[in-house]
Amino acid sequence: MSNNENPKAYPLADAQLTISILDIVQQANNYKQLKKGANEATKTLNRGICEFIVLAADTEPLEILLHLPLLAEDKNVPYVFVPSKQALGRACGVSRPVISASVTTNEGSQLKTSIESLKQNIEKLLI
Repeated sequence: MSNNENPKAYPLADAQLTISILDIVQQANNYKQLKKGANEATKTLNRGICEFIVLAADTEPLEILLHLPLLAEDKNVPYVFVPSKQALGRACGVSRPVISASVTTNEGSQLKTSIESLKQNIEKLLI
């Protein structure tokens, strides 16, 4: 973990929360409730089908992501940064880094309770 973390990468999940987030991202991927990449995440926000947004804090330059927190706030969707785009990529089931992912809504989803409790944890960071 690098110490030159970008102050714009806020809120940044701690180690424990990062594990929970990546776990849900991985499950969401299995249940086809995941969109990978900043463009896809933007689309889910605009369409109102997004549960929460995960962003990678080590994205270079971070500016390519910073429209997402603004849009998420606008749409009242929680968002959170995790330290590593490599780890986010792995959780998304791909071998390359992923700078942003969106967990999408699915009413009948088996992940619903896990997603809800994770959203509450993320929202606590934003207070």
